Amino acid sequence: MAGALLAMVASGATAQEESTNQVAAKTAWSVFEDADPKECWAVSSPTETVNTKDGRVVAVRRGDILLMTFFRPGAGVQGQITFTGGYPFAGGSTVNINIGGSEFEMFTEGEWAWPASAADDAKIIAAMKRGADAVLTARSSRGTITKDTFSLLGYTAALEEAENRCK
Repeated sequence: MAGALLAMVASGATAQEESTNQVAAKTAWSVFEDADPKECWAVSSPTETVNTKDGRVVAVRRGDILLMTFFRPGAGVQGQITFTGGYPFAGGSTVNINIGGSEFEMFTEGEWAWPASAADDAKIIAAMKRGADAVLTARSSRGTITKDTFSLLGYTAALEEAENRCK
C-alpha cells in the first residue's frame, strides 16, 4: 500500500513541477488538473518557514515546499493529503500537523509525507476546512527541524474545485 501511495505522490510531484495546467487560484491555494492519468489537486506553498538546528535558527537550502490534496479517480484516491518539505526526511521520522490546536501525524518516505489511512486524510481535510493555518513540523535527514506554516485561506474552495474536476 505504501508503495502505491508513494508512486501516486511521486507522480503528482512530477505533475506539480511540470504541469502548466493550473485551472484555478483560490487565495493561498491553486488547483491543477492533468488528463493522463486523470488527476486534480489543490496545492499551496508556506507563508512562513523556520529552520532550526540545536535550538538555533539556521539558513538551509530546500527544494519546493508544498502541501497538497490529491484526487485521482482511476486509482480510487478521493482527497489524499501529501506534503514535501523540499529535503529528505529523517529515516523513521514523522511530520506533525497542527491545525488550530488539533494534532495529526504523517509518515515519511524520502522527501514525501502522507497520512496512514484515508480516514486520517478525512480528519485532516475536515480540520483544514475549519482552520486558519496548518503548521507542519518535520526533521530532515541532517537533523534540522523545519516548521512550515500554510495559510488555509481559500482551501475549501480549492478543494471543492479539484474534487469537482475529478469526479
